[in-house]
Amino acid sequence: MVLGLQAMPAAGQPEGADAAAEQVLTWTAGDDITRYTSAPQTAVAGPATIVFENSEATGNTTGMPHTLTFVTSDPEYNSDVQLNILASPFDDQGGRHTAEVTLSPGRYLYHCTIPGHGEMKGVLVVTEGGGTDTTAPETTAEVAGTQNSEGAYVGSASVTIGATDTGGSGVERIEYAIGDTGAWQPYTTPVVVDRAGTHTIRYRAFDRAGNAAPEKSVTFTVVPPPSDDTVPPETSATVSGERNADGAYVGMATVTVSASDTGSGVNTVEYAIGDGAWQPYTAPVMVHRTGGHTVRYRATDKAGNTAADKSVTFTVVAAPPQDTTAPVTGATVEGTRNSDGAYVGSARVIVSATDEGGSGLDRIEYSLDGGPYLAYGGPVVVDRAGAHTVAYRASDKAGNTSAPRTVSFTVVAGGGVPAPPCPEYDERLTVIVGTVDSGVPNRVTNNRCRIGELIEDEKEWTSQALFLKHVKTVLDALLKEGVVDQREYNRIQRAARQSGIGKPGQTDGYRKIFDGSAESLARWEQVGGGSFALNPDGSITSGTSRAGMGMLWFPERKYGDFSLRLQWRDDAPGSGNANSGVFVRFPWVHDHPEESRPEWVAIKYGHEVQVFDSPSGDMYKTGSVYGFDRVGLAGAGVTEKGTWNDYEIRVVGQHYSVYRNGVLINEFDNIGGQEFSPPRADDPGTDGRRFASGYIGLQVHGTTDVVSYRDIRIREL
Repeated sequence: MVLGLQAMPAAGQPEGADAAAEQVLTWTAGDDITRYTSAPQTAVAGPATIVFENSEATGNTTGMPHTLTFVTSDPEYNSDVQLNILASPFDDQGGRHTAEVTLSPGRYLYHCTIPGHGEMKGVLVVTEGGGTDTTAPETTAEVAGTQNSEGAYVGSASVTIGATDTGGSGVERIEYAIGDTGAWQPYTTPVVVDRAGTHTIRYRAFDRAGNAAPEKSVTFTVVPPPSDDTVPPETSATVSGERNADGAYVGMATVTVSASDTGSGVNTVEYAIGDGAWQPYTAPVMVHRTGGHTVRYRATDKAGNTAADKSVTFTVVAAPPQDTTAPVTGATVEGTRNSDGAYVGSARVIVSATDEGGSGLDRIEYSLDGGPYLAYGGPVVVDRAGAHTVAYRASDKAGNTSAPRTVSFTVVAGGGVPAPPCPEYDERLTVIVGTVDSGVPNRVTNNRCRIGELIEDEKEWTSQALFLKHVKTVLDALLKEGVVDQREYNRIQRAARQSGIGKPGQTDGYRKIFDGSAESLARWEQVGGGSFALNPDGSITSGTSRAGMGMLWFPERKYGDFSLRLQWRDDAPGSGNANSGVFVRFPWVHDHPEESRPEWVAIKYGHEVQVFDSPSGDMYKTGSVYGFDRVGLAGAGVTEKGTWNDYEIRVVGQHYSVYRNGVLINEFDNIGGQEFSPPRADDPGTDGRRFASGYIGLQVHGTTDVVSYRDIRIREL
């Protein structure tokens, strides 16, 4: 229950004279991230008490935080109220907060600023005290079409809705809804209903002063036109799901019904479970209860022909007990140690794992010094002088993965031998030239450098011929020393030719980590919701095949100081705008405490450089560092939808520079706190937990705010 102040008349004043000064405006939130549970639509100019509650009492059962934020950066709305309230059921106010404000006549735009909650928004209309327009619009509805002798509409009916406002402010919008439970939709053109049956259209209108007309409705019947169609629809059904050896469905079965009619067209499809009542079929039917089941189905066309009942029969059984026990892991370090306990020359890390859950061991993985997890195939030899940490884990065939464990040690050079003279640093398992994987193990050579480090594929080569000559010289020496055989020699040489290193466009020191090919995209990983689709022109587009918010990230290596270049294009449908971002310097996603929401790993522990050109909505526009540093559209510039933008993100130390189409639009030093007020309690802050290096990723925001990317390149600085 929400409690607010009750407006009482002051002594000696007529009732209502001080109502504006005592008005209470209450917003509530719950589990939904698309809308507030309740929100006022109108208010009177003057003092007001804002109440924002997000608690179990208002429907929040998950503990999810929400904000109530008044937008002050959009010129179409009032900007004189600074309001940004963060409420959580577990905060010190129990999720209920109040604020005293003074409202001016006009409109206030409000929304939730927590990432992923962008659809929670609305408009508060404020009128003059004692407002001049207090009269709601008048609404009418007219049903048109050909009627039979009984008054039913033959074939279809068209509903025209009108509204007039005599209060003076004018009609702002008209809305309609189909049926008793249908969602309200904006009314722009007559509503045409061509499905046979009885229908109800509800309608209402609002004026610019915020007055709402009472809901009205009109009910009518549509009958099919006379037809010589006597053939009922064709129907079929399929049952899908995981099946055991006996053919039973494990855990759940999904029944999909389809119908087609070549005559008058399908009017309705219905289904019934067992002997139950017929129900409208609108989506596949999921049956979870164990046991034998029969699902009946039928369809009727617009001429009134009903197909004979059909049915599918199947059995659902409970899923067998699953192996939920992760493997047990251990590691030992071997090698010659000095008096300080350091390993002289090299250390060998041997990892072991056993599975007691019954499904069997699937794989062992290790990570050296915070790098990506790699497949463990034998002892890990570490021969670089310095302190090292090897993390390790194991997974069984049921998908259980053990918690990562670590072993730390120090390697010192043996006998005063200096560090190896390696031109590059490349600890990957195989020799990868540019982006082409030769498949040859990236083993240590006789001079203690790995093969990939001698290739120097990150150096700026002036021609491919010069690069290939260098590679041949390296391989000739390795072949003579017995480090590689002739087959491996040929595979590395072939990878060097295919890499394109030294060709025009490859000489600016940037390495392409996405070149538009399916092979290049396969090096990236999608986590969380949503997806990116590869287009024929070599670009990728977000949110086209799977809904939800998530991230496409490049797990092959971390980057410290770098220049990242790419191109992006606003491909949002209709009048919408692209909403995405480029994530930088975030930690390894898997086994992170926030892995269930991987895009939060990037937002909360790295930084998101925003891509968002909409004049309304989120206050962080293109070029902003989300939650820390805002850029307006005037500073970032806007191109037409469907136009490619060049984007460069340059990070040196904790200084961030963002360029759009060659123009510097933002500079940010990561030395201060976040802009959220009050700060988000779950943000790790800037006390060393915002990393000096990390991974690169692209945000999938949803299916309506679509963005495309191409030509992604990076150069380490």
